[in-house]
Amino acid sequence: MEYRNLGQTNLKCSVITFGAWAIGGWRWGGTDRNESIKAIQAAYAEGVTSIDTAPAYGQGLSEEIVAEAIQGIPRDKIQILTKFGLRWDVKQGTFFFKSTSDGKEIEMYKLASKESIVKECEDSLQRLKTDYIDLYQIHWHDVTTPVHDTMEAVLRLKEQGKIREIGVCNYNVELMKEAEETVKLAADQVWYSMIQRDIEKDLVPYCIENKKSIIAYSPLHRGILTGKIKPGHVFSEDDHRQSLSHYTNENIKRTNEMLDKLRPLAQSKSATLAQLVLRWTIEQPGITIALAGARNTEQAIQNAKAVNVILSKDEISFINKQLDVFELEPA
Repeated sequence: MEYRNLGQTNLKCSVITFGAWAIGGWRWGGTDRNESIKAIQAAYAEGVTSIDTAPAYGQGLSEEIVAEAIQGIPRDKIQILTKFGLRWDVKQGTFFFKSTSDGKEIEMYKLASKESIVKECEDSLQRLKTDYIDLYQIHWHDVTTPVHDTMEAVLRLKEQGKIREIGVCNYNVELMKEAEETVKLAADQVWYSMIQRDIEKDLVPYCIENKKSIIAYSPLHRGILTGKIKPGHVFSEDDHRQSLSHYTNENIKRTNEMLDKLRPLAQSKSATLAQLVLRWTIEQPGITIALAGARNTEQAIQNAKAVNVILSKDEISFINKQLDVFELEPA
């Protein structure tokens, strides 16, 4: 495994970090708790020391599973990345969306007030069975709370030793600048993949210039970049992917045609397409670590082994040429 520091901090994370969204089950068609625990432990055995989770992932379930999986591992050998700012238990802040899972309707709100942050931190510490969080990130911007107020509250948590470093998620350059007036950010976690590259225009240059890390979430584009999803794929009723434009039959077809051009390169490396995609991701300018989710042991091991793939500059250039001509069907 390879490890990189987040921003200008001493917080070092594995370049392949375990993304714990799917193991929460919510909006992913359920979860198998025992398999999820085994997946995290298998990833750790391969050198994946960092885990990214959030209260919203299964309304606390993901954090609880993470806690169970890392029992017995020395706390200083694991980096826990979690979030705040999404509430399902109160109707305050900004309404985000509603979702039905297991027959239960959940309304999600963006809320990042000082009082809410303090409560969320305490709840996460309890679920994670730890006394500190390595990276505490706002999940989504809450327009009802000034950025300064939000960041001031997180700064207090850092001063109290409850968190080590401060991060944001889904922030644009302007929001990052505003946050930086109050705190020193370690990272911005954003959606980035071979077929979702809009951050390269402004966010990547800003983060490189200001020495901020970018944490890429959904680098496998929620499974489509594995090449295993074919047109006509049937998702379970509460799987959010069926509503994404990238998952129309036409776009699945176009994506697979692009991946077919990369397949010989992956085969020459004795790698899977997913491993090639993950390696390409962490080789991109400004990208520090990539989150890779796994629902079972085999997926976790395969994700971790992406670091064994070595790409030359010419090979990265070849991949980029295929991506430059790739187009999705307009939404």
